[in-house]
Formats: sequence, structure tokens, C-alpha cells
Amino acid sequence: MLEQKEAYLLLGTNMGDRDSNLQQAIALIESEIGNVIAASSVYETAPWGKTDQPGFLNQAVGVKTALLPLELLQVMLDIEKKMGRVRLERWGERLIDIDLIFYGEDTILNNEELSLPHPEMHKRRFVLEPLNEIAADYIHPVFKEKVSSILTNLSDELTVQKL
Repeated sequence: MLEQKEAYLLLGTNMGDRDSNLQQAIALIESEIGNVIAASSVYETAPWGKTDQPGFLNQAVGVKTALLPLELLQVMLDIEKKMGRVRLERWGERLIDIDLIFYGEDTILNNEELSLPHPEMHKRRFVLEPLNEIAADYIHPVFKEKVSSILTNLSDELTVQKL
């Protein structure tokens, strides 16, 4: 049996029944990736990057998985497809988006397919607010800083409201 690793994912949705989309994604994560060990509150978030679209619901989840990082990424993409995600434009509207933020305690990876930790997470309030709720003491393996500390020093002014 492969060793179980802790991974942190961020879910986002701004199309259709957003609450149901998050619930369905978590159910699929539980059945296809591993045991969900933590789930943040749901946060209403202004769109980031491309602002002429509906607001998002975001939620962070912690999961124990035996999948390796690239396998995990592939399963996440498969879940997005199963749920009906179509990639039309960068940062555009989406039924579901699942991002891998952290994998294991100290995994650093940078290749064409995947960068870990997520290369932009430390700049984005919509990632850090929900992540801080379930992993405040998690130490970013590159910056050697706790998630809570990264959030405290964040300059992103995007509106992120806990529901």
C-alpha cells in the first residue's frame, strides 16, 4: 500500500448551482482521490483575473491520498470533466475548478504539467482565506512561512466573504 499524503485543494465555481457544484466535487474527491479530512467554510469571492463574470464560491479541502502528484492532477482534471467543465478561456467562467495547492509536507515540483506548491497561491486572498481556516499552521515549503502568516502579509484587496 502506498503511503498516504496530505494534499490541499481549492475548489471554485461560478456557474449553475454553485453550492451543489461544490458538494458534488467533494463527493467525487472523496470517492476518487481519498478521504476528505477537512473542508473550509464556503466563501463568496469577486472574480479574479477576468472580472466581467459572475462571482465565485470557493472552498478549500484537505485530503489524504495515495495518489502521486501527477496522478492526483489527472484525477482532478477528470473530475472537472465529469462535472461538465469546458475550458474556453483562461480565468473564464467555470462550472468547477479544482486546484492543487499543497501536496505532502515539503513537496516542491516544477515541470510543464504541474508546479507545487501552487505558484500563485501566496498572492490570492480567495485561496488563502479558506486555506487558512483548515491549514493555518501549514508551512509553505518554499517560503518557510505558515499559511496564516502569508495571509496576514497579503496585499490582495479582492473581496472574499465567508458565507
